[in-house]
Parts: sequence; C-alpha cells; structure tokens
Amino acid sequence: MKLVFPDITYKDKAIDYIDEFYEYGSEINGSGGLDRYLREWNSTYEEWLKKVLKDMDIANIEESRVPALTYFYVREEDDRIVGMVNIRLALNDFLRSEGGHIGYSVRPTERRRHYATEMLKAALKVTDTIGIKDVLVSCDKDNAASAGVIKNCGGVFRNEVYCESFQETLHMYVIRR
Repeated sequence: MKLVFPDITYKDKAIDYIDEFYEYGSEINGSGGLDRYLREWNSTYEEWLKKVLKDMDIANIEESRVPALTYFYVREEDDRIVGMVNIRLALNDFLRSEGGHIGYSVRPTERRRHYATEMLKAALKVTDTIGIKDVLVSCDKDNAASAGVIKNCGGVFRNEVYCESFQETLHMYVIRR
C-alpha cells in the first residue's frame, strides 16, 4: 500500500472510487472534495486536480480555506484506490473545533481489512514531516470503526461536539506526536 498524489492517470479509478460510495449509500470523507466536484457541482476530475494543486499553494491560499494535501491510498498489486486521505496543514476555527487535521475514507468493498489504520499511520508520517505535534482527528459519534482506527493510532478522546454544518455529533481526538 502507498499514498499516491492524484494525477490524470488515476481519473477512471478515482471516479470508480467515488461511484462506489454512492452505490452503497456510504458517507464520503477525506476526498478533498472530489465527490462534490463530480456529483454536486457538475464539474470534472481535471478541475478537481487543479483545486488539489491550489490547496498546496500556501502563499496564495484563499482566506476561507486551509492548505491541504490529498492522496489516494493505493494497493500496489493491482493499482486500485482503496482509500483517500486529506491532510490539512493548518486549521481554521471550524476545523479546530469540528474537523481536524486529517480526514479519510475507505471504499465500502475494502473495509474491515485494516486499510484505514495503515492509511492514517501513513498520513501521520506526513504530519510528522510537516511538524504538526498535536494532530486533531474527528469521527461521527456512532462510527465505532473509525474511533477504533483513531485509537489504534494513538488517538486520545478530547471532546464531543455537535456539528451544526452536518447536523451530527462528533468525537474529537488528539494524536500527540
């Protein structure tokens, strides 16, 4: 398994990844907005790639956004995208209280194989390189699998918060590095 920076060669595989979430009626996290570009905003994969690059431009990031890195988590044997992770290099007030530094997802047909834990560990190596010492990660209160992943990676429960934006209760964790 490896983290792969998105490019045009992954277009069909990325679209297939997002389509699977819709097919299974599953929530999508950590996609860097790919699902919204493809489904909600009637945009294209190519436009999303431009956005991913723009998110890395720390000096020129829009005031309402934070710099971020988005990766595919790819199984090397068959080059299949099994997950996505979005690593925020800084936090605004909303992310500090209701989001965190890392968002991630694993495609529905690849769950319960420990990919999420390994992907979060790989993302934490990136935050180590950047120098983030207290990594904030959140999950839905009722998502025991995601809470387990976060705890397996050293996450310590910080607090519970009701997120008005998503109308759900979240659990916030901190992973000290």
